[in-house]
Amino acid sequence: MKRREFILALGGAAAASILCTQPPSAQQTRPVIGILGRTTAEEYAFLIAAFRKSLTEAGYVEGQNLTIEYRWADNQDDRLEAMASELVKKQVSVIFTSGGAAPALAARAATSTIPIVFVSGTDPVAAGLVASISRPSGNVTGVSFLAPEVVSKQMSILRELIPSATVVGLPVNPDNSDIDVLLRDVREASRTLGFHLVLAQVRSADDFDSAFASFVRQRANAVLLGFDRLFLAGRHQLIVLAARHGLPAIFEQRESALAGGLISYGPSATESYRQAGSYVARILKGAKPADLPVMLPTKYELVINLRTARAFGLEVPPTLLARADEVIE
Repeated sequence: MKRREFILALGGAAAASILCTQPPSAQQTRPVIGILGRTTAEEYAFLIAAFRKSLTEAGYVEGQNLTIEYRWADNQDDRLEAMASELVKKQVSVIFTSGGAAPALAARAATSTIPIVFVSGTDPVAAGLVASISRPSGNVTGVSFLAPEVVSKQMSILRELIPSATVVGLPVNPDNSDIDVLLRDVREASRTLGFHLVLAQVRSADDFDSAFASFVRQRANAVLLGFDRLFLAGRHQLIVLAARHGLPAIFEQRESALAGGLISYGPSATESYRQAGSYVARILKGAKPADLPVMLPTKYELVINLRTARAFGLEVPPTLLARADEVIE
């Protein structure tokens, strides 16, 4: 006799008591989450781990009471539309999108009924994902870690760390929908702090080498790597290039400093994915996306890698060290 049949055979209060002690997910069909990722699985593995951990904390464990369908576009945006349609045909409970606005837009185009939760560094209103931050409307909500004011703070950190610097290299991805906002803020901060900006276009990791070579030719003293999915996914390559060309670089995500980058300052990507996991869990429990405001950054981290600083011959000011959330010795 199966366990549930045995419980029901007990009858009355005994059966009700046992069934009520089981989690809701044990009494219902196992929910299915569809993950639509723009990058490769390997590039964002540590972020998806944070997402799954948040789900686990909310009572949803993959392989036990939750199924996850993964679709990774491997940085080929033309695959997103078909992958989104696949997830809709599978009638997943929620679609979670990773890697910017493109996968979220593909998911939204594929369904107006299945809830969609995104994590993106773009402005979700400008991208057309939601009607407003506080009242998303429709079937889409999520987490945006777009924080334009971070750029001016990063420039200030560069000035404090390298007082003699006059020229800053800035890789620019023209496919980033927020590039105009980024450039406006960087140029304003540069004028205030006395930096001269030199730009280099990067549409993929294949352009990193030429960008750094361009910065060297233009006598840059440092490089600013503001938020772009390319810089997070390609952090290891960028760290190597910065060391090879002797160009100190400031990153946005702490994972870059942990991997050997000089310094990072910005909102926490892992925290954003954790927040997204909590939203997916709430939707699985009955919440509507339209009732969940888009979450914005709440945690900013300054991480300094002293080993890398010594390799560059830089002495980090005590005032900067005192403000750091983490110092890597």
